[in-house]
Amino acid sequence: MTDLSVKYMGLQLKNPVIIGSSGLTNSVEKIRDLEENGAAAVVLKSLFEEQIAYETEMNLGSNDTNYPVDMGYIKEYSKDHYLSDYIDLIESVKKNAGIPVIASINCFSDKEWISYARNIEKAGADALELNISLLPVDETKDSRDYEKIYFNLIEKIDKTVSVPLALKIGCFSSGLANLIQKISWTKNVNSMVLFNRYYNPDFDINNYEFRATNILSTPEEISTSLRWIALLSGRVQCDLVASTGIHTAEGVIKQLLAGANAVQVVSTIYKNGPGQIQVILKELAKWMEEKGYNNINDFRGKMNHENTKDATAFERVQFIKYYSMSDYY
Repeated sequence: MTDLSVKYMGLQLKNPVIIGSSGLTNSVEKIRDLEENGAAAVVLKSLFEEQIAYETEMNLGSNDTNYPVDMGYIKEYSKDHYLSDYIDLIESVKKNAGIPVIASINCFSDKEWISYARNIEKAGADALELNISLLPVDETKDSRDYEKIYFNLIEKIDKTVSVPLALKIGCFSSGLANLIQKISWTKNVNSMVLFNRYYNPDFDINNYEFRATNILSTPEEISTSLRWIALLSGRVQCDLVASTGIHTAEGVIKQLLAGANAVQVVSTIYKNGPGQIQVILKELAKWMEEKGYNNINDFRGKMNHENTKDATAFERVQFIKYYSMSDYY
């Protein structure tokens, strides 16, 4: 029988399909449904540092500042309220579901949210994913300034928790391969999740307002993570997980061939429902049987940078001569 099981951050998963952090993973009922349809693990909807900071300030702004003691109480209450709800979710999922639960903190600094991690671990989370949202737009900073934020976070979180740690980052870096490799060398990072999918802004040209666009990913967006998983597989000292643009079994297979230890899916579940997990797993097993693979390790990394004859395909950034515009029009 075809074995779809994988190991991720030391956790034994029944298959490589993890449900990424989203509204799909914000309740016990939804997570149980995902588990029943074959999900191997879930990353809980993120605890957002930015949202907590914003709403705390909004609460502070709506009160009389002549009472500093009360203001301090309001500030702590706002933070504790979010954390308490998150702890309750972790504990409930651990009691009612049988798959690994990965907590998620979406952060942009190395400030006081670090203390939340200890409570998250105590609640029973099997691992912690730090979703680090950094967009290098400050012209007064260079790449080293942004890199320091990653390493400061890693150092502080290592002193706080002992559960496996995953780092989910964006692809915006002047030396991305070097950065990921250096992060992987730190003993406290067990996995890198490639990549964050950022908010995509758009303009309403009639009302002159900002609005979101392309909220869900498309299969065409797989290329960025596929390139970097293939380039880094075998060159880093931690697990690699692919995220964004993975909608079908074909997408899962591609990322495994590139060297991913597992994948995270979200948009395809929103579009097709939890039953899409079963479709993906059935087609993955069928493909493996047809190719004669007994388990994932038989082919994982088969097409990464080190194992591909034409490795320059991963490094090419421009269309070569015979891909002219006339081929498309």
